[in-house]
Amino acid sequence: MSDNQLRIVWIYPDLLSTYGDQGNALVVERRARQRGLDVARLDVRSDQPIPTSGDIYLIGGGEDRPQRLAAERLRRDGGLYRAVENGAIVFSVCAGYQILGQEFINDLGQREPGLGLLDVVSTRGEGARCVGDVLGDIDPRLGLPPLTGFENHQGVTHIGPGARPLAQVRFGNGNGTGDGTEGAYNDTVFGTYMHGPVLARNPQIADLLLKLALDVNALPPTDDRWYEALRTERIAAAQQPA
Repeated sequence: MSDNQLRIVWIYPDLLSTYGDQGNALVVERRARQRGLDVARLDVRSDQPIPTSGDIYLIGGGEDRPQRLAAERLRRDGGLYRAVENGAIVFSVCAGYQILGQEFINDLGQREPGLGLLDVVSTRGEGARCVGDVLGDIDPRLGLPPLTGFENHQGVTHIGPGARPLAQVRFGNGNGTGDGTEGAYNDTVFGTYMHGPVLARNPQIADLLLKLALDVNALPPTDDRWYEALRTERIAAAQQPA
């Protein structure tokens, strides 16, 4: 964070913002302000350049054609690459998660290059679509409580040696590979298939992004009663028989 101002960048809301994923930007912004931080949030449309001076970048899900357009424009723009090189934190959901990887299958059925910021490769599953509530255990190294979210995708994402699974699912499909993994991350880049919006259902992940951006080990406590009520409800829903 520079100039004592936390800069949050929401990438391409005109292309990638399904299932309320823009709520992730709202949650990060609110939780930063609750800690008394000076926050600047910038929503960057697909016809605008990606700023390189942000601290936290968020990217959501979208349909197949908008996903391809977003990937093309992000590759051409190059700003997100430079931001990550500068130490920025990136959190991505569903189509955004696939875009950050090495490649994915686009709406034309072709292999589309991703940004290569996360060591994952995504293909399209042949079976039933993955839809429903998910409950999983986040990688213990991150020190976070169980993951709750909602998935709606047909992607299958394989994790390479340069990334780690974000979570292991108890209920749901996650990455769709059959190995129980959900999402992926490295030191500064995170991806998940979870909607919800996922940061409203998992505010501790939002706090992790803030701690990484601020380079601190802890944040002042906040009133989490609303978040915990939502988490309790959705975790119970995930455990109900299908």
